[in-house]
Amino acid sequence: MDIRDLLMKDIMIMDLKATTKAEVIDEMVHNYFVKGIISDEELYKKDILAREAQSSTGMGEGIAIPHAHDTAVKKPAVMFARSEKGIDYDSMDGKPAHLFFMIAAPEGGDNTHLQALAALSQVLMNPDVVNALKASTTADQVQDIFAKAVAEKEAQNKAEEEAEKTAANTNSGRPYIVAVTACPNGIAHTYMAEENLKKAAKALGADIKVETNGSEGVKHRLTADEISRAVGVVIAADKKVEMGRFDGKPLVNKPVTAGIQHPEDLIQQVLDGNASVYHATGDDSSSSAESDGTVWGNIYKQLMNGISHMLPFVIGGGILIAISFIVEQYMGGAKAPAFIFLNSAGSLAFAFMVPVLAAYIAESIGDKPALMPGFVGGFMASIANSSLGGAYHVNFQANSTSPSGFLGGIAAGFIAGYLVLGLKKLFAGLPRSVEGMKPMLLYPIFGLLFIALVMYYVINPIFSTINIWITHFLNGMGTGNLVLLTLVLAGMMSIDMGGPFNKAAYVFASGAFANDPKSATAAILMAAVMVGGMVPPFATAIGTAFFKNKYTEDERRAGVTNWVLGFSFITEGAIPFATADPGRVIPSCIIGSAVSGAIVGAMRIGIPAPHGGFWVSPLATNIWGYFLAVIVGSIVAALIMSFWKKPVSDK
Repeated sequence: MDIRDLLMKDIMIMDLKATTKAEVIDEMVHNYFVKGIISDEELYKKDILAREAQSSTGMGEGIAIPHAHDTAVKKPAVMFARSEKGIDYDSMDGKPAHLFFMIAAPEGGDNTHLQALAALSQVLMNPDVVNALKASTTADQVQDIFAKAVAEKEAQNKAEEEAEKTAANTNSGRPYIVAVTACPNGIAHTYMAEENLKKAAKALGADIKVETNGSEGVKHRLTADEISRAVGVVIAADKKVEMGRFDGKPLVNKPVTAGIQHPEDLIQQVLDGNASVYHATGDDSSSSAESDGTVWGNIYKQLMNGISHMLPFVIGGGILIAISFIVEQYMGGAKAPAFIFLNSAGSLAFAFMVPVLAAYIAESIGDKPALMPGFVGGFMASIANSSLGGAYHVNFQANSTSPSGFLGGIAAGFIAGYLVLGLKKLFAGLPRSVEGMKPMLLYPIFGLLFIALVMYYVINPIFSTINIWITHFLNGMGTGNLVLLTLVLAGMMSIDMGGPFNKAAYVFASGAFANDPKSATAAILMAAVMVGGMVPPFATAIGTAFFKNKYTEDERRAGVTNWVLGFSFITEGAIPFATADPGRVIPSCIIGSAVSGAIVGAMRIGIPAPHGGFWVSPLATNIWGYFLAVIVGSIVAALIMSFWKKPVSDK
């Protein structure tokens, strides 16, 4: 596919009206919708914002490349937009962006457009092309600049491939390096990192071959001979790559943005001999590139991996259990077949909740060998020590007297993960002839033995005591303390609308609910986080409906969608509003959510279900109080936000 087929003239914006990052996204997404490139404006915008939340697509040098794979995309396209004044786009170099390329890639389409997008990303690394685009004034000029630049780049790539083959098979006297670039979307960052690494290697007097792992698959795959000959390896990746093949090689392992921003540093580290030697184990054939984030950032990432896998069990099982309670109360009691069926199905899902949580925390730390020890550790956290000699009793059953539960499961996951990492180091010096025994024999046996000992003798006795104390504390709370707790939990749901604070509040409430689904206090905590998470989308929907002059046209359209999202307890519907005006939207929503949480605590409103919004309102212990809490909190947030905001014309 020719780049001119993607860079269509009729969708270009040669003079952006936007003055902020949020407005750039709104203007370009809306233009795609108007031109018929996408079928669902809100869905595509949501995925664009989700990609920006991972890391800004402001690449520096005045360029931004927002992009997304999306089912809303009807045909592949690249929209060029230009801002003469420049816009703060949170770019890597901190400078304003002038040139914008919004890539629309269809989900599940063929790879012809991806090849063209790779060429586009590489061309934008040429400063002459960038300067020409900044000076362009017509769509025809933009197309001509790219057509010429892509043709030159294709010829250059062929010459470089021949040079790479020659360098790989001959001794030129120059150091030879191999590299891998990869990002989750694989549309732009992968190829921009490739281009910059090649330029940096050339400037530093080295030969290099770069393997790319983009949306079109692995390209320029490194051979065993090339890896063997290389003096070192550079990994610039944010997704899993094959690591076992680099065993024994000096290796630098960084995120893909480092390959774009600091390629010289990565290559110089290899050339100076400062790269650490990578030691693979038998299970490292598909290992993740290491994170260079903070300790707490890594812990949060590992915890979220467990929680994301656990939530389907919590939500599905919890709602069926909650429905079974209604059946028990109104349709025949505990002996009713419908109650027995629904309660059993929900309870079976709950039985897997803590084991799955622990297993995937462990897997995120120690990879696949840690999955089994984590699962067993989580299961031991769900049962009583006294039951180990006979039948297993999961923690929601009455005869399970001392499980460590949700907290113990979290501890089990982290312990199992780091146990396996320790085993990998312990067995690293074994002869290569027994390498295959590690993942199939050594890790399972010793991982299971150690996690069982730790859980039986340390974690279960300690955390079961803590768990029982927390349960008694919550159940014994007076109204004043309960109101304070529900106020805080509900307010936390609006701080980052799906981020760490939001997740921490939800995990606390769902953990209490998981430990005792029949607890009235646990149901109140679930109601608090539910109403707190429903307020932001409802507040923005109310604001855009009754204060139209305070919101843009795109925000008013999003506000209509937020009626449904609020009804369904999907807090993320308010994220575009918070992104565009965080100083007003976030504090307003926090106040409104806190008010709704306080009402829940004061009226002791319970929801014995972990998700669902108004869809599960029939399960509420006080359905009218539940509605009241959401309505009052949403109106409070909407009024504060809308009176605080300036009219659109004044922005």
